[in-house]
Formats: sequence, structure tokens, C-alpha cells
Amino acid sequence: MSRIVALDTADIRFQTSLTLDGSDAMNPCPDYSAAYVVMRTDSADEGHAFVFTIGRGNDVQVAAIDALAEHFVGREIEPLLADMGGTFREIVGDSQLRWLGPEKGVMHMAIGAVINALWDIKAKRAGMPLWQLLARMSPEELVSLVDFRYLSNALTADEALTMLREAEPGRAQREAELLATGYPAYTTTPGWLGYSDEKLERLLREALDEGFTQIKLKVGADLDDDIRRFRKAREVCGPDFPIAIDANQRWEVSEAIEWVRALAEFHPTWVEEPTNPDDILGHAEIARGIAPIRVATGEHAQNRITFKQLLQANSLEVMQIDAVRVAGVNENIANLLLAAKFGVPVCPHAGGVGLCEAVQHLSMFDFIAVSGTREGRLIEFVDHLHEHFVVPAVISGGSYLAPTAPGTGMEMKHSSRTEFTWSGTYA
Repeated sequence: MSRIVALDTADIRFQTSLTLDGSDAMNPCPDYSAAYVVMRTDSADEGHAFVFTIGRGNDVQVAAIDALAEHFVGREIEPLLADMGGTFREIVGDSQLRWLGPEKGVMHMAIGAVINALWDIKAKRAGMPLWQLLARMSPEELVSLVDFRYLSNALTADEALTMLREAEPGRAQREAELLATGYPAYTTTPGWLGYSDEKLERLLREALDEGFTQIKLKVGADLDDDIRRFRKAREVCGPDFPIAIDANQRWEVSEAIEWVRALAEFHPTWVEEPTNPDDILGHAEIARGIAPIRVATGEHAQNRITFKQLLQANSLEVMQIDAVRVAGVNENIANLLLAAKFGVPVCPHAGGVGLCEAVQHLSMFDFIAVSGTREGRLIEFVDHLHEHFVVPAVISGGSYLAPTAPGTGMEMKHSSRTEFTWSGTYA
């Protein structure tokens, strides 16, 4: 047996606002940041995880993770790892912490970081990447990880078990296919709103040369600018190349419908986050108003209940899970099961530091053990800050190569953590 001896945290910030990497209509100058945690044990193994933020407030997120130390430090880790479903339900259900949500916001994301740190240790001890560890669990083990509370009017544990059993044949073949060919990606790198037209054009050509089969443009600040940039993208990419657009919550409901209709001549493959992420019925109204253009959302969906309602209300046609927005791996398994139940493809959000490294594991697990398909599914890729991670995401021919190193992929290099720890000013 070994015990957890510390939750070490760090406020890590990269000054991406200087180059406008990550700029969009709502977030014109983000500094990609990580509220970082290292779970240490007396057996010397470590679990690494983080919550992604865009700068100010990262210290608040760090403080929320620090508040969880009293729940874990001193405890034997093996019982926690052996029953990750029970561990999840225990900390998410803590009544005093739950009062701060329930199940949303800064504390919920802090819980997600600690749950993900535990999964990092569990995967490292198993000698497997997270996607493989999950994909080799039995349907019964996977169902035990999920908290079905508040989901039963849309998805029961028995239904989930049936779905997972139906997907069980062919797992080995799909794992081999994944290792051989990877998982399809699309890139947002060319489309940041702060980039010049010349930089947009150059990055679009590079994306095509690199084999990406879809790109995404940020929109929503100025309609004339959006029309000009979309036209340029069509000139470079051709009339039929899939191009998604992302408004980052900029519009009112009626404004979203009018704006997207004005861009319809360029055939966007989806519009992402057209309005406030909590406005489930507003998303449904937009979806009806812009059909057949699809609505994509989810990176700010705060929990599995929100995803359930988005699906029940036909508010989205592409689900965008985020590896660190909800309460960790367990809750994202619930989200993947919900998507499979409703037949909606999952194309995860990965625009941020470390998100590509983290979320690829969830999509790869989904392909092997849940949905059983990669059709219509892509993982977002942004070409920023990968060099700071011990196991950086690798893209080849427009696809993520499946990582083979043990763990969740969320471990940042010690040198990077030291250099970019926030001290009230940038280095």
C-alpha cells in the first residue's frame, strides 16, 4: 500500500496574447494557462493533471484544487484507484463542496483535475496510455465508473451496459486500426481572429499540405470581415472543403441565425458556440433557424446533465467534450455514452494548452469501446505549446497518432513548469 503525501499545485501561464494565438470574438487576447496539480505518493509515482484557463483567475482555480488536499492527502491510494467510480461519487457528492455548484464551476473543474491525476497514476501503473486502459475494461467496469444520477430519463445503467456489450466485438481490430492509422483531426490554427489575411492564407495552405481534412475559422466580431475571410478561405481550400466556423458565444439567438444565414453561401460545415453555452433552448432555436448547417457546442457545458438536455432538446448536432471542463474522465465517459445513445458525433474541443494531449485519449477510447466508429468524427488540433509536454500530441497526415506512453498525456515538463510559473508578472 502507498499513501498520497501531497497535492502540489502551480499557476502556470503562457503569454499567448502577444502573438494573438487563440484570439476570437469573445477572447481577443488570451494567455493560455494551466492550474496544475501533481499528486505525489510515498511510492514515488506521480499523477499530473490541470485545468485550462486563459489567464486571469488561474490563481482562483489553483486555490480550488488546493482546497481538495484535505480530502486526499494521507489516504491509501490503492482503494481509490480500485474503485474510481466510488472515488468520483465520493468527492463530487461531498455536500459542502457540492453547495458551490452543484456540479459546475471552479470547484467542479478542480475535482476534475484531481480525478484526472488519479487516472494518470492508474494508467502509469498499468503501463498503458489512458485510451488503452479504458478500452480494455469490461463493459461492467466502465458502467461502474459513471454516475447515472440525473441521467435516467435519457440513459440508464442497463442501457449503457447493453451499448457497451454491443460494441465489445471488434475492439481488438479497432485498436489495431487506431495504432496503424491514428484518429482524424481538424485544425483551428489558421483561423484565429487576430491573424492578418496574409497569415490566414499562408496557414490555410500549410494545413492543406499537412493533410488536414477540415479547418475552422473564428467569426462573430464583424460580419464584413467574416465574409472577406471566409471568401479567402474558399479561394484557398476550394468549394467543397469542410470549413467550420466558431463564434465563441458572441451572438444573441436571433443575431446568430441572421449572421449564419449571411455566411451560408460559403457552406460552413458547422457553427460552434453561437450563443451562451447555458442557453439550451436558444441553441435549439438556432439549430432550427440555420438548418441544414449544424450546431456544435459543449466545450463550456458544465456537466453531464447539461449535455443530456442539449441532446434531448435537439440543440446540437456535434458534441464537443472538453477533457478538463467537467469532473474528469468519469464524467466524460458519461458524456460519450450520452452521445452514442442519441447518435450524435463527438468532435472534442482542444483549443488550449495541453488539451490536444489530453482529449485524444477520450476520442480513441470512444472509437474502440463506445461508438465503434470514427466516421464524421474529428479531434480539434491547434499548433501551440506542445513542446512543453512530456508526451506531446503527434499529427501525421492530418491525423493524431495514438500515443503509446503510459498515462493521460497531461504531464508538463518540469522545466516548463518552472519557467512559466506565474509570479505576478511574465518572465
